[in-house]
Amino acid sequence: MANLGYSPKNLQLAKITKRLLSFSIVGLGFGISIEQAIEYSQKGFGLIVGSIALTLSLGYLLGKYLRVERKTGYLISSGTAICGGSAIAAVSPAIGANSKQTSLALATVFILNACGLFIFPLIGHLFSLSQVQFGYWAAIAIHDTSSVVGAAAAYGDKALSVATTVKLARALWIIPVALVSALVFKEKDSKFKLPYFILFYVLAIVISNYLPYFSSLYNGIFDASKQVLKVCLFFIGYELTASSLRSAGIKPLLLGVLLWMFIASLSLLVIYCFY
Repeated sequence: MANLGYSPKNLQLAKITKRLLSFSIVGLGFGISIEQAIEYSQKGFGLIVGSIALTLSLGYLLGKYLRVERKTGYLISSGTAICGGSAIAAVSPAIGANSKQTSLALATVFILNACGLFIFPLIGHLFSLSQVQFGYWAAIAIHDTSSVVGAAAAYGDKALSVATTVKLARALWIIPVALVSALVFKEKDSKFKLPYFILFYVLAIVISNYLPYFSSLYNGIFDASKQVLKVCLFFIGYELTASSLRSAGIKPLLLGVLLWMFIASLSLLVIYCFY
């Protein structure tokens, strides 16, 4: 519809989607067991750290080989390594990236992110992944939290629980990566914005587990959050226009595709064999 010119001009869908997504993720926290959250986070710690380190390293090498502009390539690598647009939004001011560099990275990651939402469940069923295995894989290999949760929800409730927990544990690495990035690039007036929804998600898990007296309310919030998530996914698809595809460019998009194929295939192999 957006490609046919039916996109509302005065409605900032990107901001609305971002806000709704934050609320829905926090709401999902009311349906997560704290014991499971700790178990999944601990079990996936090595996978999270290893995938981030390898993706950033490979992104640096591929970016130089493809001659992608340094900051644009770094933002794409950060988005692939951690959590898509949220990582790019946090790292961008930390390294002093301009609006064009940030937009290119966001467009590249967003295109692949939208593809992952539909492709990953198909591949998961093809390889007969369990819901736990798919939850880990989606959390590691899909960029943005929105598509991770969307793909996992389509696969099953258990996959949703695992994917959400591991993904947000992975997203916490925005903080050290952004701080280290600021030191590496040494830009003046660098800034860092903490994604507070992660902290509220953890708080929701704690509240629902240690104050179980309102379990019916928590279940209602959890179910409502899944419905809000569907609205977010619709808005995300609505914003995927031909102009956004063209704006990504060939080299940045190629870098994003190669990094994505690397992290998706390697993490699938590890999870398939050891999880």
